[in-house]
Amino acid sequence: MFARASTVEGTRDRLEDGIAMLEHAVMDELQHIEGFSGIIALADRETGRNLVITLWETEDAMRSSEEQANRLRKGAADALGASATPQVERYEVVLQEMRTPVHA
Repeated sequence: MFARASTVEGTRDRLEDGIAMLEHAVMDELQHIEGFSGIIALADRETGRNLVITLWETEDAMRSSEEQANRLRKGAADALGASATPQVERYEVVLQEMRTPVHA
């Protein structure tokens, strides 16, 4: 599995707009990209900084999605009121564990 991490320096007052865009427009499009495996979006409500990690079945799938990812990232950065170009890094996932909380 592979991951692309995008850091966006947004503004606090535009955070909810960015989150809404991720939940709807970005998720809708990601679901249709071959090899997409998941997403984790992190936000710092104090600073407006965001980290979005997309997960991909293979390195080829991640690389093949670059053009779409660039477009989605730009839209998210605009929605978040980013003042700088998002930073992008790519990784191989070497450990993954997700636990589902037990609700009583």
